[in-house]
Amino acid sequence: MGILETISSPADIKQLDTPALEELAAEIRSFLIEKVSATGGHLGPNLGVVELTLAMHKVFDSPTDPLLFDTGHQSYVHKILTGRRDLFDTLRQKDGLSGYPDRAESPHDWTESSHASAALSYADGLAKAFELGGQAHRHVVALVGDGALTGGMCWEALNNIATGKKRSVIVVVNDNGRSYSPTIGGMAENLAALRLQPVYDKVMESGKNTLGRMGWVGDRTFQLIHGFKEGVKHTVIPHEMFSDLGLKYIGPVDGHDVRQVENALRYAKDYGGPVIVHTMTRKGKGFDPAEQNEADQMHATGVIDPVTGEPIGTSKPGWTKVFSQHLIELANRDDNLVAITAAMAGPTGLTEFAEVHPSRTFDVGIAEQHALTSAAGLALGGYHPVVAVYSTFLNRAFDQTLMDVALLRLGVTIVLDRAGVTGSDGPSHNGMWDLSIMGIVPGIHIAAPRDGARLRRALTRCCAISEGPSVVRFPKGNVPADLPAVREEEDFDVLFEGPTDSGATAGLQKDRPHVLVVNYGALTLQSQAAADAAVEQGYRATVVDPTWVLPCADSLVQLAAQADLVVTVEDNGEHGGAGSVLQRHLNATGVDTPVRHIAIPQQFLAHASRSEVLAELDMDPDAVHERVREWCVQLRES
Repeated sequence: MGILETISSPADIKQLDTPALEELAAEIRSFLIEKVSATGGHLGPNLGVVELTLAMHKVFDSPTDPLLFDTGHQSYVHKILTGRRDLFDTLRQKDGLSGYPDRAESPHDWTESSHASAALSYADGLAKAFELGGQAHRHVVALVGDGALTGGMCWEALNNIATGKKRSVIVVVNDNGRSYSPTIGGMAENLAALRLQPVYDKVMESGKNTLGRMGWVGDRTFQLIHGFKEGVKHTVIPHEMFSDLGLKYIGPVDGHDVRQVENALRYAKDYGGPVIVHTMTRKGKGFDPAEQNEADQMHATGVIDPVTGEPIGTSKPGWTKVFSQHLIELANRDDNLVAITAAMAGPTGLTEFAEVHPSRTFDVGIAEQHALTSAAGLALGGYHPVVAVYSTFLNRAFDQTLMDVALLRLGVTIVLDRAGVTGSDGPSHNGMWDLSIMGIVPGIHIAAPRDGARLRRALTRCCAISEGPSVVRFPKGNVPADLPAVREEEDFDVLFEGPTDSGATAGLQKDRPHVLVVNYGALTLQSQAAADAAVEQGYRATVVDPTWVLPCADSLVQLAAQADLVVTVEDNGEHGGAGSVLQRHLNATGVDTPVRHIAIPQQFLAHASRSEVLAELDMDPDAVHERVREWCVQLRES
C-alpha cells in the first residue's frame, strides 16, 4: 500500500518526513493523471502545486488556519489531502466532486472561488475578523497563481493586507509564468527578474568561503544558515515590488522542493505579519505531454489518454472555432479591426487570430475591467476592438462597459463565449447573467445567433457598428448544423409556421388561436418543441428568431401583439433577460398578450453536464413541450 492510501486528513501529513512527502508527491501526481484523464478537468495547474499544497498542510492547521486557493482550479491536491480522494471518479460530474473549492463538501474549503484574483481580498477580510475576535493565533494562507496577480483586485488587496502589521497573512505566489497561457505584462517580467537574481547565490558563496576559514565552528554555522536560508532567501533579494507596500518578501523558492517550501512557510508563519512567499513551479509538472504542451500545459482537458495526453473521442466544430475563423476573415478586409483577450487567447479562439495578426492582438492578463477600458481607448484612437471573454467573466467589467464604452458611444464589440448553461464547471461559470446586466446599457446591440451561419452574420454586423457597444453571445460546445429560415424578414427569421401537415391538424384556419414562439440563441430544439405542443393542442404556431435581442424591433412587438400567447426561449436568467425585454415593450405599447418564459431560474446551478442541467430546469425539449402544452390548455380554459 502506498502512502497516499494512508492519508485521510491533514493531520496525517504532519507525521511525514521529507523523503515520505516526496514519495507522496509522486503518488499524488500519478493519481491526478489517472483520474483527471478519465473525467476531464484542470490537470496542468494541479500537477504544478503538489509540493506547495503538501507543505501548506504540513505547516498550517486547516481548517483553523484557512487555506485559500486563487484560482480555485488549483485545489485538487487540497481535496485529496482533506478526505475526498475517493470522490475523484465523480470529478465535475452530476452530484459528484466539484472542480473548485466547495463549502458544502468540506470544512477545509472556505470559499468557492473560481474567478481569479479574489482570494487575497478574502484573506484580508478573514485576518481582520480574526483580529477583531481576539484570535491572533490563527493564520490565513492564500495560494495565488496561474496569472492571478495580473488582476488589479490582487493589488488592491495587497495594499490593505500590508496595513495589518500584526495580522498573519501568508501570500504564497505560485509563479509558473502562466495563466491559461504564458503570463503577460510587467508583473510577469518582474517575477521573472526575481527568479534570475544571482545576488543570493553570490552572497552565500562569499559567506561559505569566509566561514570556511573559521574551522569547524564556521563550517557548522554555515550549514545551519544554509539549511535555513535554502528556502528563505528574504534578506538579499531585491523585492521592490513588495517592500514599498510594507510586505516581507521570501524567495524565490523552488516550489517543487518540499523542504525548501516548508522552511519558507515556517518562517512566514513565525514572522507574525503579512508575508509574500515567492515560489517557482512548473505547470504540468511530472506529466511529459503537459510539460511539452506550450499552448497551455494542459490547463484544462477533456477525457485524454493517461499516457500520451491525446484526446479520446471525436471532436466536432465548436462555436469558438467558427468565431475565430470569421474574425480573421473580417480582419483581413479591415485593418482597423483589433482583438483583445484577458489571458485566454486559446479558450476564446484568439490564438489563431494572433498568429495571423500578431500586432493587432492584445493580451491584457486576467484583467477584464482593464480590457474594456483599454478597448475604449483603442476605439477613441480610430480602431474597432473585439474583446473576447467568457460570459461569466464579463460580470466584472460591467461598469467599464457602461461608463467607459457606452457613455462615450464607442464602437467596441464584446464576444461572449460560454454564454448560458456551461455545466461541469459549476455555478460561477454558467454564463446566465450577461443578457440581464448588458440589457440595461443604453445604445447597446446584442445578438444571440442560433447557428454558425448566424454567428458569422452577427459578428459582421457588430463589427460595423461604430456608435456604441455591441455583443455577440454563444454557448459552450459544438455548433449545431445551420438551420435555414422558412422566411427571412427584416428584423427576424421565421423558422416554423404551422400546422403544415395533414391529419389531426388539417383544416385549421387563420382565425384559430395563435402561439408565437420567440427563439433567442441556440435552444432551437426547445423552440420547435414549444411550437409542436401548440400545434398538437389545435393552435397555429410560429417560431421566429430575432436578428437582435436588443434593440427590440417594433415589428417583433407588432407580431407578438397579434398572437394569443407568446413563449420566449433563452439560455439566460429569466430576470431581465430577453423575454423580459419583449414583455416590457409589449407593456409599454399597451399590449396585454400573455407572455410565458422558458429561461433559467435566478439561482446558482450545481455542476453537471449542460444537458443534465437543462433537464433539471425543465428546459430540455421534452419538458418544454409539456410546459407549453399546459399553457395552451390553460389559455383555452381561461
